[in-house]
Amino acid sequence: MPEAGDGPRRAGARRRGAVLEDAILRAAAEVLAESGVAGLTMDEVARRAGTNKNAIYRRWPDRVALGVAAYRRLAGAETTVPDTGSLRDDALELLRRANSTWSSPYGEILRGLIAAAGGTPGLLAELSGPETGGGAYEAAWTAVLGRAVSRGEATHRALHPRVASAPVALLRNEYLARGVPAVPDAVLVEIVDEVFLPLVHGRSAGRGTG
Repeated sequence: MPEAGDGPRRAGARRRGAVLEDAILRAAAEVLAESGVAGLTMDEVARRAGTNKNAIYRRWPDRVALGVAAYRRLAGAETTVPDTGSLRDDALELLRRANSTWSSPYGEILRGLIAAAGGTPGLLAELSGPETGGGAYEAAWTAVLGRAVSRGEATHRALHPRVASAPVALLRNEYLARGVPAVPDAVLVEIVDEVFLPLVHGRSAGRGTG
């Protein structure tokens, strides 16, 4: 990984394709970790990656798109799915993981990127999950619901993407709308007990739509 003071890349074979892209993403992730979203500039990333801004713009249209890609690399994704034998306990575990991420330094970067992305649907979709916003975490919620169906805690009607996304959407709102540094565990329990489980059971009983 290039050090902050390395400047232009040392002479050698010209990097192309995935090799150059990897260097750019590593440099951008480094800047995000050190300076946050405000410090992420194409000039600084180009300097650290030992390339030029045109090489970056050919791959990402602006610094926010680059930041989203770099964040996904920086934070990684939790792909293990809890299996406690209880839908409630599985949901609480997933929500607590999300809360842990959002209240960490990575969470501050994530919130900054969401704000910077504004109304860009594609970028917001990449940041939709609590870890990296990727589909892997959404799949974990769907898997938890699927196991609940197999155990007889819910019916297939509950396997709906909006049902799966509801807890994280409510958690995200706590951070973005209220500006809290961390959401108390009691609120997580309330989200699961007062919103998520009634939604699952309501659809299972045939009161949902779709």
